[in-house]
Amino acid sequence: IMLLSLNQTGVTEFVLEGFSEHPGLRLFLTGCFLTLYMMALMGNIVIIALVTSSTGLHNPMYFFLCNLATTDIVCTSSVIPKALIGLVSEENIISFKGCMAQLFFLAWATSAELLLLTVMAYDRYVAICFPLHYSSRMSPQLCGALAMGVWSISAVNASVHTGLMTRLSFCGPKVITHFFCEIPPLLLLSCSSTYINSVMTLVADVFLGGINFMLTLLSYGFIIASILRMRSAEGKRKAFSTCSSHLIVVSVYYSSVFCAYISPASSYSPERSKFTSVLYSVVSPTLNPLIYTLRNKDVKLALGRILASFSH
Repeated sequence: IMLLSLNQTGVTEFVLEGFSEHPGLRLFLTGCFLTLYMMALMGNIVIIALVTSSTGLHNPMYFFLCNLATTDIVCTSSVIPKALIGLVSEENIISFKGCMAQLFFLAWATSAELLLLTVMAYDRYVAICFPLHYSSRMSPQLCGALAMGVWSISAVNASVHTGLMTRLSFCGPKVITHFFCEIPPLLLLSCSSTYINSVMTLVADVFLGGINFMLTLLSYGFIIASILRMRSAEGKRKAFSTCSSHLIVVSVYYSSVFCAYISPASSYSPERSKFTSVLYSVVSPTLNPLIYTLRNKDVKLALGRILASFSH
């Protein structure tokens, strides 16, 4: 399909505009992006290493955190290296195939993250509301099936959007008003009908964004109701602290994705899109390891044991 599209279109490569409208900020942005990328990579790799090597972390919550760390690595690695090249070079060119590959992996990671946030909210709901039945309800078989479902559904979603994009004709101009290949700016460059693409984007927004968001809020509604019934003030404080951290990340992630994808193409704003994209593709993957795990006592103990073994 991709090769066929290359024969049908006059554009074989795109130019990523990046942050060329802010030439004075290039050095600053390069430093920020490189620092955030290294933090995101190291933080998420540490999470995966800790969860796989520490038997004390072999439970559903950390299993899903390990999956979340994987999506964050895929998300940042599909966007930031190319963005850094664009910041240090005069013209940032990306081939048609490279653009479609970037679009696929980014869509795969972002949709998987939305699904995982819902699964993680359900996991916390079972743990707090049904603590005595947690082990039987969240069995290894169910956790494995949920993880497979997350990755499979998100892969199908990414394949549909990428496949539909390759069917479009691009006759020029070839400048993408973004720092990576994203659906809205690409649709604006097409010289063929984008109706089916827009419909499928809306369907994905409703399912992956709307329904998952409502399910996440529903889980946390039950969690908060259960916390309010707790007698221990210290228990309430710790539980609310955990919930507030998770909800802050969920709010930032969902709001940035909604701003980037839900607004119609006619009201597309390059500046706003770049800002929201930085939030969900760069900032969120960097913050997730800090908020979800590195503040956790069990993770700190596991990290301390590993560091002690290395020092010996």
